[in-house]
Formats: sequence, C-alpha cells, structure tokens
Amino acid sequence: MSTDDGLAELDFTVFGFISRPPAEVYEAVADPAILSRYFTTGGAAGRIEPGATVQWDFADFPGAFPVEILDAAPPARILLRWAGDASATLDPRGTEVEFVFRAVDGGARTEVRIAERAWHPTPGGAVGAFGNCMGWTGMLAAMKAWLEHGINLRDGFYR
Repeated sequence: MSTDDGLAELDFTVFGFISRPPAEVYEAVADPAILSRYFTTGGAAGRIEPGATVQWDFADFPGAFPVEILDAAPPARILLRWAGDASATLDPRGTEVEFVFRAVDGGARTEVRIAERAWHPTPGGAVGAFGNCMGWTGMLAAMKAWLEHGINLRDGFYR
C-alpha cells in the first residue's frame, strides 16, 4: 500500500491452486487436527471460529503462537491476527492475515489466496514481511502436498 508521499505499509499476497473442493481446503486450515498434520509442526489447538483464539505451535521455530480469529465464513474466508515484532508492525497487536478460498473448475479445485498486511516500511518490517511471505508460500505448498498426496513437506524441512 502506498500514499502520495511514498510507501505507507508493507503487505503481500501469495496464492496457489489445490485440487480439492473449497470446503475440504477450508477445513484443512480450520480443523486443528488437519492443520497439525502438514503445517504446525508442534501442533494446533482450537478450531477456527469467529472470536476464538487458537494456538499454533511450530517446533522448528520458537514455540506456540496465539492466533486471534477476527472472522470466519466457511468455506470462503478466514481473517486472523497474530503477533509479530512490535517494532516491525504497524499495529502493536500484530499483523492481519486473510485466507480466501475460491472454487474453480466447477468446484473440483480451489484457489487459495493468503494476504498479510501491517508492517512498517522499514528494514525490520521488510524482514518480517519477507519471512512470513516465505512461510505462507511454504504452507500453501505443504497443504497441496498433504491434501492431494498425503505427503508432509514440512517434516524435517526447517531443521
């Protein structure tokens, strides 16, 4: 996002296509048991529902993260907020992440878009944004491999 004076915020969007219907792909994020199989290497606790705070634990990164669910509209959208480095984010509560699930090919496949926003346009903000961009891209690849082929791509990937 930019203003007339220059860059006001760092944000990004990643996307991919998964050969499963939107309801199944949505559940792969909303259901902690499924999310734990391919993404949260230390496990997930709590179902994604509006107003909930769930926990995502990454054994290959420093511990569990609380994830605040701002909105959830199955099977189309999830909006969440999670903490980041307060010096790098515009909002002291963290960044907002939006998942959008769109049916394609008559509902046989799903386009998944993940957008994250609210970093300062600074070197520290860039480090946070680029790191999370890598993470969400990896999550999409891992979700595709898990849902289409039952393969966990994250197992041993970061350590």
